[in-house]
Amino acid sequence: MMPLSFARELAGLRAVPDVQARIDELADKSNEGELTDEERAKYTAYIDAFDVIAILQAKARSVPAKQPNS
Repeated sequence: MMPLSFARELAGLRAVPDVQARIDELADKSNEGELTDEERAKYTAYIDAFDVIAILQAKARSVPAKQPNS
């Protein structure tokens, strides 16, 4: 079972502002069909990473607030 302190930390994880700004920029360019091949690869990598993080965060949010003593 995931320790509660780790679950709370993981559930609150967010991209730092400069990374989020870059993702937003790539998203805008993607919506306009203006990504280069290199940008598309980077954007896809961000999306894949955030998908994994979202799954882990969902699991973290399901950790009970009270855990039995081990």
